[in-house]
Amino acid sequence: MTLETELQAFETPSLRMQAQLLVSFQAPEDEAERILEELTKIVPLTYGNYDRCALRSAAGIEHYRPLEGAASGAEEKVRMRPGVVQVSFLIPRDHALLEQAVDQIFAVHCYEEPVIMVQEVLASLSKGRSDKENPHRWWNTSGDWMKRAETVS
Repeated sequence: MTLETELQAFETPSLRMQAQLLVSFQAPEDEAERILEELTKIVPLTYGNYDRCALRSAAGIEHYRPLEGAASGAEEKVRMRPGVVQVSFLIPRDHALLEQAVDQIFAVHCYEEPVIMVQEVLASLSKGRSDKENPHRWWNTSGDWMKRAETVS
């Protein structure tokens, strides 16, 4: 059984759901920011009125076993590396831009065989409606997340 679904862009009064490419890569936590910094020198990671938009997951444990041909040589035991994160970001459906992004990730990644994944998704983009009075927006809530968040300049 084959499930084939073509994502169809659509609009609501507030936003547009557009086809985008979701790109993600895995990296050691202490390398992720450096790779992302190098990536944004080539691809600005723009999303709506923001740039440098990406998400870094919480750290997990990566499992792998080097085979013959790996830089370390073949090994019998499975390695488990803690502190590996997944970084993901959206870009337009532009093949040349995608090539630049994945090539840059590969060029600056510390792994011999970095895991880079690409998926086509529908992603929301605001139509820019003015809703400054919306009580659910962060600027109208009691807490200021910027005071609690660590920002990177």
